[in-house]
Amino acid sequence: MEITAVYPGTFDPVTKGHLDLMRRASKLCAHVVVGVASNPKKKPLFSLEERVAMIRQELAAEGLAERVVVKGFEGLLVDFAREQNAKVLIRGMRAVSDFEFEFQLASMNRSLDPEVESVFLMPGESFSFISSTLVKEVAILKGDVSRFIAPHVLAALQGKISEIRQERGLD
Repeated sequence: MEITAVYPGTFDPVTKGHLDLMRRASKLCAHVVVGVASNPKKKPLFSLEERVAMIRQELAAEGLAERVVVKGFEGLLVDFAREQNAKVLIRGMRAVSDFEFEFQLASMNRSLDPEVESVFLMPGESFSFISSTLVKEVAILKGDVSRFIAPHVLAALQGKISEIRQERGLD
């Protein structure tokens, strides 16, 4: 049985932890669609197109581009999953603190579409504390985040931060 899974997220920016989960999901499912959520409520630093492009570049560099595709989406995740003929939603679980929120999301998604199952994957230990939010916060404060994101993502992040600092007269 060929299973298609959707791994959704904002990926602002994509981290090595995200890539670890993409790699793990590609070993479990015949097809993985990384669903990059528009999610304007989160006020992403990068545009949807930029986030999709960064992930595609990462997947190509890792040799995963044939098994994992990237698509941007707006709207309900279960609707996007249906459009992709996916029966599995991949969700990352870094710590116990993620459980309550992920449990609520899984329950809501199941009530919206009982045919779609949520599967939780844990990233490798070296990625368990990484989040896009923390990476951005550390980078904004001029900390070194190079071991958490790919070099091309780091360059893009530093460029965005520099633009913001200049716009605000901070540099």
